[in-house]
Amino acid sequence: MPDLMSPERPPSPCTKVCTLDEQGFCAGCLRTGAEIGRWMSMSAEEQWQLIAELQIRRKLREPAQPE
Repeated sequence: MPDLMSPERPPSPCTKVCTLDEQGFCAGCLRTGAEIGRWMSMSAEEQWQLIAELQIRRKLREPAQPE
């Protein structure tokens, strides 16, 4: 995980699949419309925190693996 205090900004999580689902999350990057709109004005720290949150969201949406 990157240093959240790093002044270097992460790359945009956009995957060019810009469709919000029924829960309000982008089908491509899993950001909300508000998060997408704020991305450019977020600090580097906020962006890194959102990247970490997106990783959690993605894991929660993965289908359960059979044992």
